Amino acid sequence: MKNKALLKKISDIAINVLLYLFLFVCIVAVIITVVSKRDSDGTAEVFGYQMRVVTSDSMAKCELTDVSGYEIKSIAFRSMVFVETLPEDEAEREEWYADLRVGDVLTFRYVYVRQVTITHRITSITEKATGGYIIELAGDNKNSETGALTQVIDTSEQNSTNYVIGKVVGQSYPLGFLISMLKQPLGLIFIIIIPCFIIILLEVIKIIGVAGAEKKKREQEEQAKKDSEIEELRRKLEALEKLALGKPEENTSENEEEEKK
Repeated sequence: MKNKALLKKISDIAINVLLYLFLFVCIVAVIITVVSKRDSDGTAEVFGYQMRVVTSDSMAKCELTDVSGYEIKSIAFRSMVFVETLPEDEAEREEWYADLRVGDVLTFRYVYVRQVTITHRITSITEKATGGYIIELAGDNKNSETGALTQVIDTSEQNSTNYVIGKVVGQSYPLGFLISMLKQPLGLIFIIIIPCFIIILLEVIKIIGVAGAEKKKREQEEQAKKDSEIEELRRKLEALEKLALGKPEENTSENEEEEKK
């Protein structure tokens, strides 16, 4: 019985932790969504790191691209990427570029018909004798139209429309998918409102259950008290009946026999 109660308590705690963790993630996602909508480029930035949702499949997994030796693997459509932004200080910027390697994934602005934000992998990086680097990039997914294209950025061009934003240091598909859904009209209902309603409903059920258990406990205690009082009254009535019939109590009778002996 004790083991069953302990397991129930543990399961209740686990469910509560998971529900509140999910609610916390949803709240974070809502904040990121609101912040990103305010930015013209659709990004949220915290402590020098940008959070962006990938809007194409150009970095999706592809058999034609081996990413096993890279820190950042292929990035699925709707994944969120965490981007370490390029330092503003010139000396730090040069050091930052010097640390880049083939296989690193960069987020950058690039112009085709119009300027767009792209996240692709470095395929080649060459240091220029006059300073700066020539960086060639391409998507992992060679089957995608955008993944098959190659972009070239010259870091020495100060006012170029093609420039690096930062380096991808992490990714999360669940968080990116959640934020993508929140941007849809029904996403807010299914991802935020319904889970919140479920949490509130579970809490109400729990409160009703606790109140019911307390009421039952009080009723049992009151009944036990009444039974005890009734039992006490019964004993007193039996004693009075014996006295009325002139029958001494057993203890008294035994004491008299001892005295005769």
